[in-house]
Amino acid sequence: MTHTVLHIDTSARFTDSASRAASAALVAKQNASHVIRRDLSETTLPFLDEGFAQATFTPPEARTEAQNAALETSDALVAELQAANTLVIGVAMYNFSIPASLKAWIDQIARAGVTFAYTETGPKGLLEGKKAVITIASGGTEVGSDIDFASNYLRFVLGFVGITDVTILNKDGAEVAAKAA
Repeated sequence: MTHTVLHIDTSARFTDSASRAASAALVAKQNASHVIRRDLSETTLPFLDEGFAQATFTPPEARTEAQNAALETSDALVAELQAANTLVIGVAMYNFSIPASLKAWIDQIARAGVTFAYTETGPKGLLEGKKAVITIASGGTEVGSDIDFASNYLRFVLGFVGITDVTILNKDGAEVAAKAA
């Protein structure tokens, strides 16, 4: 069986980046037959705008050429995520949370009718059966502390799209427990 890993890095630093080193080590341990690499510091993802929003609320068969173009990046990112069995994210914690590039990625992949659906009982993630391993490096904020706004946010948003098997590690490889809500 093919095991595909989607490896995402977020650190603005390329040299001496603890999150990059930790995520690369995690990917090496995955025994993957295929690795999709996405470096969010090398790719500037577009922020959501009105054209994107209107395109996502238009049925695919009714979209204009401009609407399809507005979703082109999102479609590619979603396809990468759908193809992966395991998601490995190296997160550099900036200002107590995730980098803006990772938030832009999340905005691009959180798509109603594509990665989650609204049901009578509330939202349901459509990316079930996947695993995520996230390593977070922070210069001064203890991962898992009350001032870490990255860990629980990432657990929540991945769960929202159906990825509920989420392990978060600090840069030294220690597992970080979820904070009580």
